[in-house]
Amino acid sequence: MPIRKLLLPLTGTSAGEAAIATALLVARQFNAHIMALHVRADSRDVAPLAGEGLSGAMIQEMMQATEKESGERSSAVRDLFDRALGGAGIKMEHPTAQADHPSASFATTIGREEDVVAQQARLSDITIVPHPESGDDVSSSDALHAVLFDSGRPVLIAPHRSPVTLGRRVAVAWNGTGEGAASVQAALPWLRTAEAVRILSSDDYQRNGPLARELAAYLALHGVKAELATFRPLDREVGAGMLAAAREFGADLLTMGAYSHSRLRQLILGGVTRHVLEKADLPVLMNR
Repeated sequence: MPIRKLLLPLTGTSAGEAAIATALLVARQFNAHIMALHVRADSRDVAPLAGEGLSGAMIQEMMQATEKESGERSSAVRDLFDRALGGAGIKMEHPTAQADHPSASFATTIGREEDVVAQQARLSDITIVPHPESGDDVSSSDALHAVLFDSGRPVLIAPHRSPVTLGRRVAVAWNGTGEGAASVQAALPWLRTAEAVRILSSDDYQRNGPLARELAAYLALHGVKAELATFRPLDREVGAGMLAAAREFGADLLTMGAYSHSRLRQLILGGVTRHVLEKADLPVLMNR
């Protein structure tokens, strides 16, 4: 299925600029529509604090401060998005099935970001999220994990820096799992048009399921010629070996399944998904 609609949640963080640039690249590639979404905090969420001994006046003051800060952040995000669209020559307009050019829209709503984003992602082809800020615990990225676990749709994690190209050289991390198969399906629009595709596999990464050579045969039926390459862990980290192999290939897109092991296990023990989320310096397409 072609990519026609992109969801772009924006929170006002500095990483948002690279996420917007990533969305613009994808929109141009597929003449897709970017739906930028900013979820404002609900000032009423501070009300339960009244049970901790705060007076009604203090609660009201906190609600007003929350509302003001939320409004300022929303305006800043909208300005950032508008400037990016202006520089790219993309207009705000309603999407249509016959559109032969990229378009965009911007929406603001109030609620819990992870709930709203997951719901909107269910009717989007791809959700593009900013890379977690340096020093943040990636396991606490609510919007990212909401899309992975609650939308049934793929998520594209933007790199820290705006990419120049996306999808010309695609690295496919393969371990034979259902999550990996879903990521391949999501990546097909890029795989069909890429200049080069390389399937990355490792004995330390493989699970019960089809092998890399079987994936290559399947992709050939879709007109995708893919070469095979194996990698080894670096410093006992499978994720580090995978990223090194993707860099060696010159990949500008890595696609992989997410959380073949449980998220709790990866949170406690670490894992390939967590390593890639924390360390990747290229766009990463994930599916679960």
